Amino acid sequence: MVNKKQNDSIVVVPTYNERHNLPKLVDLILEQPPGFDILVVDDNSPDGTGQVADELARRHPQLHVLHRPEKQGLGRAYVAGFKWAIAEGYDFILEMDADHSHNPNQLPDLRSAADDNDVVLGSRYIGGIRVLDWDLTRLLISSFGNWYARLITGMTFSDLTGGFKCYRRQALEAIDLDHIHSVGYAFQIEMTWWCQQRKLRIGEVPIIFYGRDHGETKFSRAIIWEAVWTVWKLRLGLVRNQAPRPVSTVAR
Repeated sequence: MVNKKQNDSIVVVPTYNERHNLPKLVDLILEQPPGFDILVVDDNSPDGTGQVADELARRHPQLHVLHRPEKQGLGRAYVAGFKWAIAEGYDFILEMDADHSHNPNQLPDLRSAADDNDVVLGSRYIGGIRVLDWDLTRLLISSFGNWYARLITGMTFSDLTGGFKCYRRQALEAIDLDHIHSVGYAFQIEMTWWCQQRKLRIGEVPIIFYGRDHGETKFSRAIIWEAVWTVWKLRLGLVRNQAPRPVSTVAR
């Protein structure tokens, strides 16, 4: 198999109807030091995002595209992207949204923090609220959701539902990705839970979160209810995830 790697770090970006956001995002990511590859995971977007991604990949060897046949949820898209990145041998695997709610200029901060951590969470709530362009209702739902997730799971991280993260490859290899149960934003809570259960070193860095540039939000009542019940399933041991291999983490 031909090695597709240009760098040792890759940013996994799930897309569904993000054709207007993707070109600018790709340019911004590729400008960041020390160098990042990109994997776009497209769920057969009706607006042609997958075709836009293919065109960009022909111009940028650092960009790769994984096409999936249908929309199956954010969690499933990330799992597919993580498995692809592991198979290709990347050492650092980052995730971010395609809608410009995450600033690519902060990718180096996440990557740098991974030198001393197995998992790095980008936090919107360290040192106050770092969220722009959200209405009060959405902000209250997010803040309450994080408080609720901390209360039920016992995890102490300030931002459990955010999707701007960096994993060392060994951290993802310590989790059975085929048995991650959440498909919406609860996926972020579940992944951090299993990382903590594996006694991985988890750090947080402050980020600024922005409202999306174009398109419609993927937020829904179904996503909220999944998160409500997922934290209880995790706390009560109603879902399982066996470590597929011994955990090898950063030096303690």
